[in-house]
Amino acid sequence: MAVIRPLLVGFATTFKHMFRKPITVNYPAEKVPVFPKYRGKQVLMRDENGLEKCVACGLCAVACPADAIYLEAAENDGTVMAGPRYAKVYQIHKMRCIFCGYCEEACPVSAIFMGKDYELAVYSKDNFIWDKQDLLVPLSIVPLTPVTADPQHPGVFPG
Repeated sequence: MAVIRPLLVGFATTFKHMFRKPITVNYPAEKVPVFPKYRGKQVLMRDENGLEKCVACGLCAVACPADAIYLEAAENDGTVMAGPRYAKVYQIHKMRCIFCGYCEEACPVSAIFMGKDYELAVYSKDNFIWDKQDLLVPLSIVPLTPVTADPQHPGVFPG
């Protein structure tokens, strides 16, 4: 009798769930919505003119408790779409990053923020480091025309 009762409870549970609507998601075709405060892969931002926002101050690397961020500062000679000082090398080690968001909080110019991307699997150990090219927002997303005021209504921007 000690073996039959758990067996009947298991069958009853299976039978009860057999006619319910499944709660699975067809993953590649459907994406699961993330919570608003979810912290995913970092993104390096550009300003409204398409220039890199990062000024290579290094505060993000200092604030990182896992020591996952490495950057090298350089002075811009006009060959890079950035300000007078920029990060020549900006790398985040994916296996060290704990997605705490301290880099985002430490940045004085809001150049880095935690994105919503959760598909971070890779097939090679060489892809464990995100370079600047992987993190930087593409130019096609940033509008390259500066916002100008309406001449008939000064101080009011189109919007």
